[in-house]
Amino acid sequence: MRQTWRWFGPSDEITIDEIRQTGAVGIVSALHHVPTGSVWTPEEIAKRQREIEGPPDAPSGLTWDVVESLPVSEAIKIQSEDCVAHIDAWRTSLRNLAAAGQKVICYNFMPILDWTRTDLAARMPNGGTAMAFDLIDFAIFDLHILQRKEAAGEHSAAIQDAAMERLSQMSDGAKAALASNIVAGLPGSNDRWTLDDVRVNLGTYSKMSPALLRQNLIDFLSEVAPLAQELGVRLCCHPDDPPFPLLGLPRVMSTTDDYATILDAVNLPASGATFCTGSLGVADGFNPVEFIARLGPRIHFAHLRNTHRAGPFDGKRVSFHESEHLAGDTDMVATLDALLAEEARRRAAGRADAEIPMRPDHGQALLGDLDRPMMPGYPLIGRMRGLAELRGIMAALET
Repeated sequence: MRQTWRWFGPSDEITIDEIRQTGAVGIVSALHHVPTGSVWTPEEIAKRQREIEGPPDAPSGLTWDVVESLPVSEAIKIQSEDCVAHIDAWRTSLRNLAAAGQKVICYNFMPILDWTRTDLAARMPNGGTAMAFDLIDFAIFDLHILQRKEAAGEHSAAIQDAAMERLSQMSDGAKAALASNIVAGLPGSNDRWTLDDVRVNLGTYSKMSPALLRQNLIDFLSEVAPLAQELGVRLCCHPDDPPFPLLGLPRVMSTTDDYATILDAVNLPASGATFCTGSLGVADGFNPVEFIARLGPRIHFAHLRNTHRAGPFDGKRVSFHESEHLAGDTDMVATLDALLAEEARRRAAGRADAEIPMRPDHGQALLGDLDRPMMPGYPLIGRMRGLAELRGIMAALET
């Protein structure tokens, strides 16, 4: 597997020189400063490539291997009046990326909040910190901070009672921090939501069923996947994070069956999956080896991270935190074994994309990570530890 590292551009606290020392050979990046729905120009794409590769007289040795993400706007997701213009911009960006040699484009189709955590630096028993999602804290946000009218019908009585008790002991600062964590948006994104923004956007989804959102995704892929196929570009959809409904919003990429439905609906090799073991693995019963067995030929990119489910539980919804890469609920050894077998099948079939790009996703902040600013979930030492562990497993399996 091709070992890569996510870099958020020049504003990232972690530098290209530091990434060179991790052992990664490729970079996963995006033009986070370009507004969602706008065209990525050839000039901006070339600038990011130069920032990654370095000057001709001092090359970094790294290459921009994966675009993560080319964002899909809310207008596209709900098919509002700006939908056609935004799809046209997305297609133009796709052409410009292909012309620059970019081959793998990650995106997601999560409504409003692209991922959700209640704590961006929860203290772990080892002294490090990790991102976490706590159902009681989320209920406090939903019921008492956002004050969503439908919230009471979506949280169990036990969760609501626990939320009320915890809320009574929270300071105003703690409440503000909780709200900020939840509406933070994607790391590196220039989208910053306020509570009023969230309320307004929730209104646009008030009549959106999972079936309708799924059809909107299929409609979007019907517009862009044939072009990607023509350009030799591989698109890969990231799963819902977490993989269960929140705020009454529909979820359509949470399970292996969800992926099979979408990939069958637009059945082109260019349309594929970002296989994220952390997001999918939050769901009890998720089997990563089964996912690879069913959909392996369509996996274009892998996020290798681990999570640990913990109480309280509320139906399919669970509390969880980001674990060490080899210590969570997902069997990472079996996962890597299956991915390496998929690569072997591709090589035997003569596929040009036999090597699947992967990155050590997220990670716990450890040691020096705790004393420097960083993008939430993206520490230097914690991810380097994860990459080293994953590399060791792959070396053992390939022996």
